[in-house]
Amino acid sequence: MRTLLCLALLLAIPAAHAQTYRWVDPATGRTVISDTPPPGSVKKVDRSKTAGSEGGPESFATRQAMEKYPVTLYTAPECLAECKSARDLLNKRGVPFTEKMVQKPEDLEELKALIGDFFVPSLKVGKQNYRGYQPDAYQNLLDLAGYPGSAPVGSKPSGGLPK
Repeated sequence: MRTLLCLALLLAIPAAHAQTYRWVDPATGRTVISDTPPPGSVKKVDRSKTAGSEGGPESFATRQAMEKYPVTLYTAPECLAECKSARDLLNKRGVPFTEKMVQKPEDLEELKALIGDFFVPSLKVGKQNYRGYQPDAYQNLLDLAGYPGSAPVGSKPSGGLPK
């Protein structure tokens, strides 16, 4: 029994370092993401490692959600506790996100167009948005977009303002 378990673990190791291929299918025009190489007729192929890649999303579900429903968190310099809580929630779930610090007039206009006024923190997930910080509402938006419920063990924060 123990030998069978060791054998299963050894066979799983190469799968953890598999490559992901992304290409556009010439017949349908659809983007294909697969762990098998594309047919020879495909001209442009993007390759990436699915495990151990620095700074990239770890899971297929995260990559797929990120492509369809990008996440943007709007914050402001005077927003401390609630903005930190919003940022921490996104990082705890391992959600790759862009943080926009609303300081310039064009940032303010973008936020006003999104939610109707200036209110931070505000979250945009794809075309959906939420004004203010309400953990359950944020979780619901992220669940609907298909983001995993928690970050992989040992992962680093995946978004926020650059340091």
